[in-house]
Amino acid sequence: MADTDNKAKPATIIRNFVAERSLRDILDLKLEHYLGALVRGFPGFLGVALRYAVYKMLFKRLDGFAFVYAGARLDHVRGIEAGRAFSVNSGAFVSGRGGLTIGNGVLVGPNAVIVTTDHSFVGDRPISEQGHLSKPVVIGDDVWIGANATILAGVTLATGTVVAAGAVVGKDTEPYSIVGGVPARILGHREKAPVAAAGG
Repeated sequence: MADTDNKAKPATIIRNFVAERSLRDILDLKLEHYLGALVRGFPGFLGVALRYAVYKMLFKRLDGFAFVYAGARLDHVRGIEAGRAFSVNSGAFVSGRGGLTIGNGVLVGPNAVIVTTDHSFVGDRPISEQGHLSKPVVIGDDVWIGANATILAGVTLATGTVVAAGAVVGKDTEPYSIVGGVPARILGHREKAPVAAAGG
């Protein structure tokens, strides 16, 4: 009986993968994986420019220039909408699988992780056979996510939030708050950015 169960698992996993996506989604994902792999390691400004060109074509929406540094991994980018001056540092993992909306002037530090789905884990079926739950993430303007921080699925980072290095954020933040720790909590608040004078 155990052998039969083990043989059924890969088929169930593949069936779930296909059931969760349209044919276009699968083709887009494959294109994204191949193009992303081709340009991910290019160093210097040429690499930044190549990655911008690829992601400008593949993102759901990308306003302005995006700085995606060598070694950053962006996944399911058809689900990502990003504003101007979006920057992702080396080693970061950013997933748009469940929907990701990013404001203007957002910085993602090295090795930071942003996930937008969660595993289902109900009943007595193995987790690997249960698929994913989409939980969109929203990141406001002027947000800095520090090195090695993790933003969990379903979180909204309010405008002006600073996420300290190594934090794990599982709840929505307040505007201009500084959060840190595991789980993240408010450590303080930053000053709001000054509003530019009209005509200046």
